[in-house]
Amino acid sequence: MSGTRTTVTAEAVVDAALTLFAQRGYHGTALSEIAEVLGVRTPSLYNHMRSKQELLHTITERTATGVLEDFRAATAGLDDPVRRLQQATFVYARRHATHRREALVVNRDTASLDEPHRTTVQELRRAHEHALRSVIVEGVEAGVFTVDSPALASFAIREMCVSIARWFHDDGPATAEEVAAQYSRFALQIVGAAGAPEGTVRPIPPV
Repeated sequence: MSGTRTTVTAEAVVDAALTLFAQRGYHGTALSEIAEVLGVRTPSLYNHMRSKQELLHTITERTATGVLEDFRAATAGLDDPVRRLQQATFVYARRHATHRREALVVNRDTASLDEPHRTTVQELRRAHEHALRSVIVEGVEAGVFTVDSPALASFAIREMCVSIARWFHDDGPATAEEVAAQYSRFALQIVGAAGAPEGTVRPIPPV
């Protein structure tokens, strides 16, 4: 064994766990595999975390919080439901293209969280869904959206964006921003926004 000591940080442990959870699933990943990726012995991981469950909690809560913060930043100061939905969809779609590992883990492994952490993450996800649905309801009430069910429309938009994490690649024919802009237009079509503006997505720095 080399005399060079591998330096490991808490963030490096989370990042290695994130990659393996995304590839193999939470239950399909052993702590020994995370340690192997980092080039350390398994007991060394406990200098930076308490358990594999803690790693999952960190990843899922951080991601769900980021999604909600994206929504709030994207829609801040906008009164028009069309623009609000367009911006909200843009950042949600872009996040699924630029944070693919996180999206895969959250959407597949949140149910593996122990309580109370599972409820905490689920509440954050529900808060985002309710916020998005509220924008659609506002649009219907204002007469600019014609969809019959805001709840189904919200579900369709969110599921459409979630799927990006399963197929998007950085070296593909479209950038994350281009995909997100197109999906924001799809969202306006889903809610029946007549005369929706083209090319009015406000650039928001990636998180």
